[in-house]
Amino acid sequence: MSESPERLLIIDDDEMFCHVMERAMSRRGYEVLVAHDAEESLAKARQAPPALATLDLKLEHDSGLKLLPELLEVAPACRVVVLTGYSSIATAVEAIKLGAVNYLCKPADADEILAAFDKQGGDPDAELADNPPSINRVTWEHIQKVLQEHDGNISATARALGMHRRTLQRKLQKRPVRR
Repeated sequence: MSESPERLLIIDDDEMFCHVMERAMSRRGYEVLVAHDAEESLAKARQAPPALATLDLKLEHDSGLKLLPELLEVAPACRVVVLTGYSSIATAVEAIKLGAVNYLCKPADADEILAAFDKQGGDPDAELADNPPSINRVTWEHIQKVLQEHDGNISATARALGMHRRTLQRKLQKRPVRR
């Protein structure tokens, strides 16, 4: 009698990423389900609770941070790794507080994602940066923190930062600056 494969739910609005990751994880022996938004992911999790899930932080019409507690309510045993192309310290901390087991910056390949699921606890030997982050990176982190404090509300965040809403929107559309 063979053991059924572990079920993995990929939640991402990037269809190409989903297709590539689905193939890679299927080849590694996982039963893969794919969802592109919050509603679809919760429906699939209710129908067939996953053991593992990857969750994009910024879905087209949904926030991965808002979806995370709902997903864990539907599938409490699920281990979730949050993936993002818009990383910030604030969102990483919130993702972990909300129940994610790990947080990875895109691009991440299948092996990195699987390693993130298996990583237990912190790494006291993690490499420390030799130089402080750039002023642009610090600005990006601050904007993300204030945005998080205002539940993603652009207008309220712009007011709190003392900048025009459109200026903030332009800054948010750019990729985060490297350290």
